[in-house]
Amino acid sequence: MEKELLIECQRNDRNAQRKVYEKMAGKLYSVCKRYLKNDEDIEEVLADTFYKIFTKLNQLQNHDIFEAWAKKIAVNECLQKLRSMKALEISLDEDFVESTGSPTDSISFEKDILKLLNFLPEGCRAIFNLFAIEGYPHKEIATMLSISEGTSKSQLNFARKKLQELLVNHNI
Repeated sequence: MEKELLIECQRNDRNAQRKVYEKMAGKLYSVCKRYLKNDEDIEEVLADTFYKIFTKLNQLQNHDIFEAWAKKIAVNECLQKLRSMKALEISLDEDFVESTGSPTDSISFEKDILKLLNFLPEGCRAIFNLFAIEGYPHKEIATMLSISEGTSKSQLNFARKKLQELLVNHNI
């Protein structure tokens, strides 16, 4: 992201903000899609993310890390949405794979894996995303989600096992 464009955003230049939105919306939408299923929830979180980006941009000291900073805001907004939906209550006793339709369309391996994430329970999916995709350690995940480190580890293990089952059952 160009430093000059971000400086203009800090000055509340609407054209600059529109340009930043156009450059970042697709990337941040993809981040949100990994955590949330419902398009309305994703759009709401995306709007909240951009509001926070534009109102807190003056706190960003190093414009070179803007994209990572914006992505972290999106992840935190997704987690906040999940908490507000009380979706992080985790039950390992239920079968979470929906019985309707196939979870894959065989478009590409990566897209298939991301689709399979939708078949995980919300809490497991959030933990899997934070650990395996975003690279957060269990200790930080536990703090972010107000759970124990052991719960984070067990939910990651559960998510991995479920994904393996889905991969085997759907020949990916």
